[in-house]
Amino acid sequence: MGSIFKRKGIIIAVILISVLAAPVVSWLASPLFINTRVSEDFPLSASAILPSDMSRKEAEKQISDAAKVETRTDEKMPSSASTVLFSGSFTDADSFHKGRGKAELHRLSDGKLVLRLDEFQVTNGPDLRVLLTKHSDPRTTEDVHQGYEEVDKLKGNIGSQNYEIRSSLNLEEYKAVVIYCKPFQVVFSVASLKKA
Repeated sequence: MGSIFKRKGIIIAVILISVLAAPVVSWLASPLFINTRVSEDFPLSASAILPSDMSRKEAEKQISDAAKVETRTDEKMPSSASTVLFSGSFTDADSFHKGRGKAELHRLSDGKLVLRLDEFQVTNGPDLRVLLTKHSDPRTTEDVHQGYEEVDKLKGNIGSQNYEIRSSLNLEEYKAVVIYCKPFQVVFSVASLKKA
């Protein structure tokens, strides 16, 4: 009789643990099977100014005509729109955490700083962050903790994306862009930066 109660207790405990652990396991494992795609255009800091002799109707027609023209978002921006300060290419952190694409730090014509990730792809994971690090090729948590600036949460593990950098940051001190898993403190991919 006692063994029946013991067996029921074990079954109930296993069920309770499974129910409580399921959300955690899902949060940890689901990013490995889900890709988040982002496709942001490069930010333009200058706004269009219409000639004073152009009517609103003419302006709307020109905008409508321009919208019908097929454009490619992978074309380079005109040099007058921004200046590339630093750039680098993403590499794999190890045999499981892989990354590729370009990272460029731009200064826009209005003075804003923007980190642009282009042709970007990285292994997905839970709570990935974009960091700027003082270490030029960080591969471990210790390397990252030599000095870093957290830019933002990664918007997506695939595609072109932009991140505004605070203008007070001294970019000369930062040598790499890192995709970093915050909960597990794991480097997923690194782009060592070189002056443009």
